[in-house]
Amino acid sequence: MAGFIRLGSATRMRQGATFVRTGPILVVEDDLDIRELLAEALEDLGFSAVTASNGLEAARLVRTMPVPPSLILLDLMMPVMDGYAFLEERAKDPLLSSIPVAIITAGHGVDPERLGGTPIVPKPIDLPLLVNLIRDLRSDPPQHA
Repeated sequence: MAGFIRLGSATRMRQGATFVRTGPILVVEDDLDIRELLAEALEDLGFSAVTASNGLEAARLVRTMPVPPSLILLDLMMPVMDGYAFLEERAKDPLLSSIPVAIITAGHGVDPERLGGTPIVPKPIDLPLLVNLIRDLRSDPPQHA
């Protein structure tokens, strides 16, 4: 039987020797149509999803959530706080840095050095590829800053 365990501030479900993050997936995307479509697609696939329209809104949302997101899907080009600035803020915050991130981008002008090895999901999004990445990232052990 799977049991729940609390590690740090994130809830995880134990499956054998693997821990699976159980919080919702946070979609951070400024384009309303893409944001809503991606959240709906994730929910249709059985995932819980919450959304934010920019990095600042995402950081504020995460800090108020009773259960932190299991994963952040982050666009790079956004107003207010773009994806690069969010990643810089994330590096300074233990709560944010404990949550895995994948970049969702059309790929124009991406600076891989500033991403620090963060996985990239190209737009248009290939849902089977995204689902595999989500499963991998949600089962990764927690990262410590």
